[in-house]
Amino acid sequence: MARPTNRYVCQACGAAFPKWGGKCDACGEWNTLVEEAVREAGAGRGARVGGRRVDFADLSGSPEVAPRRATGIAEFDRVAGGGLVRGSVVLVGGDPGIGKSTLLLQVMCRLAGSYRCAYISGEEATDQIRMRATRLGIATAPVQLAAATNVGDIVAALDAPQGPDFCVIDSIQTMVVETLESAPGTVAQVRASAQELIRVAKRRGTVMLLVGHVTKEGAIAGPRVLEHMVDTVLYFEGERGHQFRILRAVKNRFGATDEIGVFEMTDHGLSEVPNPSALFLAERRGDVSGAAVFAGMEGTRPLLVEIQALVAPSPLGTPRRAVVGWDGGRLAMVLAVLEARCGVSVGANDVYLNVAGGLRINEPAADLAVAAALVSSLTGVPVPADAVVFGEVGLAGEVRAVSQTDLRLKEAAKLGFASALMPRRPRGRRGDETIRILEFAEVSDLLPLFQEQPGRPVARG
Repeated sequence: MARPTNRYVCQACGAAFPKWGGKCDACGEWNTLVEEAVREAGAGRGARVGGRRVDFADLSGSPEVAPRRATGIAEFDRVAGGGLVRGSVVLVGGDPGIGKSTLLLQVMCRLAGSYRCAYISGEEATDQIRMRATRLGIATAPVQLAAATNVGDIVAALDAPQGPDFCVIDSIQTMVVETLESAPGTVAQVRASAQELIRVAKRRGTVMLLVGHVTKEGAIAGPRVLEHMVDTVLYFEGERGHQFRILRAVKNRFGATDEIGVFEMTDHGLSEVPNPSALFLAERRGDVSGAAVFAGMEGTRPLLVEIQALVAPSPLGTPRRAVVGWDGGRLAMVLAVLEARCGVSVGANDVYLNVAGGLRINEPAADLAVAAALVSSLTGVPVPADAVVFGEVGLAGEVRAVSQTDLRLKEAAKLGFASALMPRRPRGRRGDETIRILEFAEVSDLLPLFQEQPGRPVARG
């Protein structure tokens, strides 16, 4: 017979321990161990496990192309790989209040004209969902609403003959499996709830969209295995002070990763931004020092964004280094390269770096744009207003080539930029002829651009 046992499970990493402790030995987090009751299987030692034989297939067989169902929201479909695949499970995570529920309600209302759609909430009553739909102007869509947290009841509803083709679960951390004695949101409940919902989605071909809470570090709360169980993981990002929202794919079994969709939060919900580069640069002033336009890539989409830097004398013994939208470690590396390889003295100054518009950049190609913005702020000489900048900086001070140069240049030309500061290309390769190309082999080659106009001189060693 199965016998009940108790164990203590870390809510941050999912590690289990026989007794409670203040600190998890696996991940180092404090006060994350929660007692959970578990029933162990009662199979005796040496018991034989039976099963059916597994059938194997040849690798040379022709694969079936999974049909996609477009939602009608182009930015969402781009991130999903062209649409949602039948029987797939999508996990959408993001900070509280960022707009996850609003986005998925809009997606369901778009699909409801052609498919059976359901929205199941464990956090809101159906009247609250109706109020949001009325505010968004989509209250007439035939979406089925329910407020439930019992996974068994939800599975029974989804498994009905007229069950939905699309279903939103908001959120997975509120779901409860009655056979477990642990509280909602614990590792055991999240894992078991997701497993039951994924099983019914695969069996019936229902597209399941799960909303996931995030921790203070930005990762989806619950066991890490949750992200491995689902087919697609999307993160909804954005700064509270900005109206822009970024939907980013970090895992997609049916499409490319690192794709992004750009939305703007308005009074009537989330609206698509088909040309985010023009919107991110709408308030740009080209005659200000310390600003450079970076031509980046997000998945297959070229994206132009302004990088702003401010270098000012520090009244403190230890100067500040503040970064918003970029990696602080890479900023420290670029500052060290400027100091050691170019003779630019920044050590006694405070350095502030910001990516305008609330976008977060993870691409090493932004190194050269950051270096240009820093030198521009230090000298008081603006970066050429009609120029875009991109290139990776190495520790030896060299400017290294980056991928998809042609797409970056085409996007810059489309928005009216006349020149590009970029790495040196191999012989025989030509860029967009409508843009003047300034190639750099070393970061030090940037310095003459900021000495032609009056301003504070660049400090040299």
